[in-house]
Amino acid sequence: MSLSSQPQSFMSQVAYLPVGKREQTKVQNRQAILDAAREVFGELGYETATVRDIIRRTGLAAGTFYNYYRSKEEVFAALADDGARRFGPILKSLRAESPGFEAFVRSAIRAYFGFLADEHRNWVARRPAGEPHLHVQGETPEMAAVFAEVRDALVEAVAGRKGPAADPDFMAAACIAVARDVGDKMLERRPIDTERAANFAVAMILNGLKGLPQEAS
Repeated sequence: MSLSSQPQSFMSQVAYLPVGKREQTKVQNRQAILDAAREVFGELGYETATVRDIIRRTGLAAGTFYNYYRSKEEVFAALADDGARRFGPILKSLRAESPGFEAFVRSAIRAYFGFLADEHRNWVARRPAGEPHLHVQGETPEMAAVFAEVRDALVEAVAGRKGPAADPDFMAAACIAVARDVGDKMLERRPIDTERAANFAVAMILNGLKGLPQEAS
């Protein structure tokens, strides 16, 4: 039966379905896909998992899945973006609570590694030790927000003469790169040792920043 041959009452329901209800359904479907993907990637591994595996776990129709994502690569990117979205407020809160820049770096790194471990514990536990951790190519808006928070903290530290007077973009990129790459190596190891990884990353960041000019040239 074509859509045009449906009873008028059905057509009216479709035409006047509240926008809020539609949006709520979209949010629920998208979250169901992300939750299913976490489970599937954890059980099967990213390389082995397929879109069909994810769809089967959601209970949604294949067509519904493809309304939101075109591939498992897009789902993986959405998972990374979702993680950045949820970590962003944690970072902002730590910045507000920290008495100084070094304290912020220490608390932010420890929080980030704890967040990473919690996010990937089920997945990582099933992956062989040493398997590389995948990265999303490019920067999403949520990832950009995390970068901006780190950059703003550095600018604030420089303004208060609590940090080196170097390029804030370069410094933020370096801090994030150290945290990301050390975090990746942490996830490859068994057991996952967040404290050891955090101590190393904090030392690398803070000691490296001390080598930069302390006053603007």
